[in-house]
Amino acid sequence: MLELIQITNDPAFARRCDALDGFRLFVDLERLGKAKRQAGRNTFISGHQIDDIGKVKRVLRRSPLMVRVNPVHEGTPAEVESALREGADRLMLPMFTRSSEVREFTRVVAGRVPVSLLLETAAALECIDDWIVLPGLDEVYVGLNDLHLSMGHRFMFEPFGFGGIARLDEGLLPGRDVLAEHLRLGSGSVILSRTFHRGEDGESFEAEVAKLRQAEAQLSQRTPVQIDNDARRITAVIQRIAAEMGRTA
Repeated sequence: MLELIQITNDPAFARRCDALDGFRLFVDLERLGKAKRQAGRNTFISGHQIDDIGKVKRVLRRSPLMVRVNPVHEGTPAEVESALREGADRLMLPMFTRSSEVREFTRVVAGRVPVSLLLETAAALECIDDWIVLPGLDEVYVGLNDLHLSMGHRFMFEPFGFGGIARLDEGLLPGRDVLAEHLRLGSGSVILSRTFHRGEDGESFEAEVAKLRQAEAQLSQRTPVQIDNDARRITAVIQRIAAEMGRTA
């Protein structure tokens, strides 16, 4: 079962996620440079605060809580200490470009919680062999919003074909296809896109999660030939979308 990661600072919604199997909650503190970097794009900049960590953590009974901090800067030690004091179970470092930044971050964390890295710069991709072997790392996510821009691609899924999951039949690249690629590649977890939860009344979120889990079970039963055919089809869809974006740019 893929671990589903939900970004929220709403304790009531976090409690709903915690009631479901296989969830991780995610409080997002990243601010530094983000507004300038993503200016003019339809992207989301979180308004989460340090004290949101404790508010979410207190309602969780089963799910771990991950906190994304800012890129390494002079305030990193204080930010890490505050996040840990509020109850973060895991810390994520975004927007690094060099192995020295990863080394400094893991030194500050000092093994107190697992460290996740968010690969979202072309520079970090170029030096991946240098930082992927550093001690203190637990997992790596690919941040497609910034990475595809950094690499000069037109379509977010163009570099790798996988990323955050939207609802199964929504998105330029449907969530079902993104899910299929995660399963083919052996991902352990995936972030739910910000369109997956829309704040509706009732249990539509839980219903959509149930549909995703059903699709996950079905896709897990594919034969090697079916998996390869799906991968080829999805690659062709991504290439077509990117080409269409190029014609309309």
